[in-house]
Amino acid sequence: MTVLVTGAAGFIGYHTCRALLDRGMDVVGIDNLNDYYSVDLKISRLELLNPYSNFRFVKVDISEQESLTETLGSPRFDHVIHLAAQAGIRYSLENPFAYMKSNLMGHMVILELCRHLPDLKHLIYASSSSVYGNSKTLPLSESDRADRPISLYAATKRSDELLSESYSHLYRIPQTGLRFFTVYGPWGRPDMAYWKFTQSILDGKPIYVYNNGDMKRDFTYVDDIISGILSVMDKPPEGNGNSSPHRILNIGNSRPESLTHMIGIIEQALECKAQIILEPMQPGDVYETYSDISAIQSLTGFKPETSIEVGLPKFVEWFKGHKEQLERLPEDNRVVPFIRPR
Repeated sequence: MTVLVTGAAGFIGYHTCRALLDRGMDVVGIDNLNDYYSVDLKISRLELLNPYSNFRFVKVDISEQESLTETLGSPRFDHVIHLAAQAGIRYSLENPFAYMKSNLMGHMVILELCRHLPDLKHLIYASSSSVYGNSKTLPLSESDRADRPISLYAATKRSDELLSESYSHLYRIPQTGLRFFTVYGPWGRPDMAYWKFTQSILDGKPIYVYNNGDMKRDFTYVDDIISGILSVMDKPPEGNGNSSPHRILNIGNSRPESLTHMIGIIEQALECKAQIILEPMQPGDVYETYSDISAIQSLTGFKPETSIEVGLPKFVEWFKGHKEQLERLPEDNRVVPFIRPR
């Protein structure tokens, strides 16, 4: 089995690749290694994958169709796990065109690639809990309306879902869109609150807490997310004459936790109190996320096992162990030294 993973140098992409490789699958990982956050952090993740003989990495931008086609040649992938995207809600206020290029054009290019893959069994792609906007109906269910996004990021992810529905209808491409709920864990993203809080507390700097701390998130440990992705892989939707082979699934912990509780766990793990500066709600932020995961549970038996009381101390332990290395990470675009030719 050969799997294409886009966004292979990213947080979830790295963990997905490693899990697939550990299962003995052949993996081709692609990533454009953009500088939204430290390129060296992404390269550090890839260096952990490089020893696997069944892994091949190629630097390429998924939004550039000709480059992608030329790079991959005539591939024969059984599965595609499409995780590449421009992440971040606040950054979309600064650089909206990055989201149009990566999230919309990039998704379209991957759909076109999949349309011409003769052996494709299943395309799994990343969506987001952000598509629900500020829905007051909790827990958030796949059957809820998702047509009122309050951030550009959310609008692009919902648009991806609609593009996928169209392509599944037209070309019968089996697809599953996974709406991720606040993923955290080792080798995570430096722009996420749990990372920034941990780093600032360790450095003796204040942390900025939005909406005066009155926010809740369905924090989902990365190992649980990977377990969910793998459980879905071999269960492609079939569709019928009246419906396309496309579905949307929530994947979360189904336990909304307050921001203040999250900070308290980090403080306890660090044995250090945070200097907290309260700020108003930021544009594009939602008040609460809380996933209804009954659909993925019914399909695969998915059961998240890691509470934040367990998962956050694991992240803190990892962060402390890598702190010196992380502080040395430059913000540059050095060439990846181990790209294997096809």
